[in-house]
Amino acid sequence: MNFQRPKGTNDILPGVSEKWQFIEETARLLFRDYQYQEIRTPIFEHYEVISRSVGDTTDIVSKEMYDFYDKGERHVTLRPEGTAPIVRAYVENKLYGPEFPKPYKMFYTGPMFRYERPQKGRLRQFHQIGVEAFGSANPATDVETMAMALDFFKQLGIQQIRLVINSLGDKETRQAYREALIAYLEPHFAELSEDSQRRLHENPLRVLDSKDKRDKQFVAEAPSILDYLSEAAKVHFEAVKEMLDALEISYEVDSNMVRGLDYYTHTIFEIMSDAPGMGAQATICAGGRYDHLVEELGGEPTPAFGFAMGVERILLTLESEEVVLPALNELDAYVVSLGEETNVAALKVVQAIRNFGFSADRDVMGRKAKAQFKSADKAGAKLVLTIGGNELEQGIINVKGMASRQEKAFSLTDIYEHFDDVYDEMTMMMMDSED
Repeated sequence: MNFQRPKGTNDILPGVSEKWQFIEETARLLFRDYQYQEIRTPIFEHYEVISRSVGDTTDIVSKEMYDFYDKGERHVTLRPEGTAPIVRAYVENKLYGPEFPKPYKMFYTGPMFRYERPQKGRLRQFHQIGVEAFGSANPATDVETMAMALDFFKQLGIQQIRLVINSLGDKETRQAYREALIAYLEPHFAELSEDSQRRLHENPLRVLDSKDKRDKQFVAEAPSILDYLSEAAKVHFEAVKEMLDALEISYEVDSNMVRGLDYYTHTIFEIMSDAPGMGAQATICAGGRYDHLVEELGGEPTPAFGFAMGVERILLTLESEEVVLPALNELDAYVVSLGEETNVAALKVVQAIRNFGFSADRDVMGRKAKAQFKSADKAGAKLVLTIGGNELEQGIINVKGMASRQEKAFSLTDIYEHFDDVYDEMTMMMMDSED
């Protein structure tokens, strides 16, 4: 029997989970500033929602989906990415209605699933934070969304990053470029990888996304999609670059960048980490415009823009840049109880402190005083409250400020009924001692 976690998954343990919480909370606060609201979609979807959205010829659909038939013989899949389920929810719940704001802006966090070879920063269950904005064709939406992603990394203290952009144009652009790409690649057909041979006539842009060494030499010399932009696509992309310049956001243009999903149109982008040791997992945020996906899933024609970030890769980047995240678990008070007879009183004290809105903990293992004080110190407790048999008889408890080492006895009644005043008094004493 195998009692280990499934291959390609991780247990996120206490001590590490606090970092996850900090990253997620930073995102929530920032996205709120930009007026994004949270959406939570099911972890599994109907297979067609993903295959129709992401594209049958993509690696995700052809190789990586965790899809299966349920007991009702419905073909379902664990979600491999966040955008398609949100578009499905947008259409199904009629969020395009007149009573909803335009653009309609949402963010999400949660696990995604892809069956691929696990490696550093790339797991079978991985976690994303992402945003989607529906209803705006304005290139300003492209730019402010990219700016928000950059702002997020800045708030985390990540500095060694760069923004890379490209345009995939509109349908007219794609058609013209598709023909040019097929004409360029066909003479090299025999030298391409099996995947690229299969994709050449179905979806030649997928060849540009190939990681196979056999394809890379041809991809490097491929014609640039930017030379095939329609007039409308050219105007949109020029406006995006102009607005990035206006905000003094530096960027690079990479005309071979296509992204791994079929639904993108116009602006696409990646934020790359240049931190040492990131290697193949250097993309820490990616996204772009997808103006036809809502229509594809049965809704009205609706322009949209979004991005997704991998939490595991963000953690790798923080580690590579040696960024230390602040601790979230502060402990206001620790109760040391000496002797079996103080067990009930210690319980009442610790609960009273929590009822006043403070964080508190106590010893429940019956350890000696020295071990309890050591626990309080290790947990970073601001105050330590000690009660033994003598204190219990007198109806008092000793309160010590750990920073100042100053101590004062208070009645148990004071703790039960006015702990906030006790806390303030001890804090003032600590501040006075520093002066």
